Amino acid sequence: MSEGPFDQHRYQVRFEWGAAGLARLAAADVVVVVDVLRFSTTVAMAVARGESVPLDDAAHAVSLNGAAVAAAAEASGSVVLLGCLRNAGAVAGAVLAEQQRRGERTSIAVIAAGELAGRDPGSPLRFAVEDQLGAGAIIDALGAFGIDHTSPEAAAACESFRGLRGAVRHLLTASGSGQELVTLGRRDEVLAAAALDAATVVPVLSQGAFVAS
Repeated sequence: MSEGPFDQHRYQVRFEWGAAGLARLAAADVVVVVDVLRFSTTVAMAVARGESVPLDDAAHAVSLNGAAVAAAAEASGSVVLLGCLRNAGAVAGAVLAEQQRRGERTSIAVIAAGELAGRDPGSPLRFAVEDQLGAGAIIDALGAFGIDHTSPEAAAACESFRGLRGAVRHLLTASGSGQELVTLGRRDEVLAAAALDAATVVPVLSQGAFVAS
């Protein structure tokens, strides 16, 4: 496939939105799917309890959109990790370990899942600030490990997190996605999702299910 202006192939760390964004990018060795409210966070917490979470089950119970990105990434042959605010540092560590295992420069696509604007699976993608912040936290943590050859898109996501790091808890509860959950009586879930680096487990997609990396 020929290289294009939007595939970010020049950079080790890339950033895009949703399954369509993943398809625009050059193939990456590792894809990190970020769906903070609530796909990545919910699955990460389940895996931390020792559970194996089938992708199909997670899609129906938590997020069709986040699961679609993960399925597309798995189909491309990439290592697929789930990232969120709770495990941002751990995800970066897992990427570093994968690069060391390969013994060569490893390309990483960080994909913010976003939210569907309606109930229909074909609804347009809605920007979700929580996913921007979660992706930025992971890109920032990668940079701390020396994996910092980032695309402009990835750099912008990283700087948005750095600049707003102290307000993450407020931003998640005040965001559209957060308010939707708050009105359903699930404020505790939003607060749990806002806990930066509270977890060390990184879910990896293996044979159709998420397990601990």
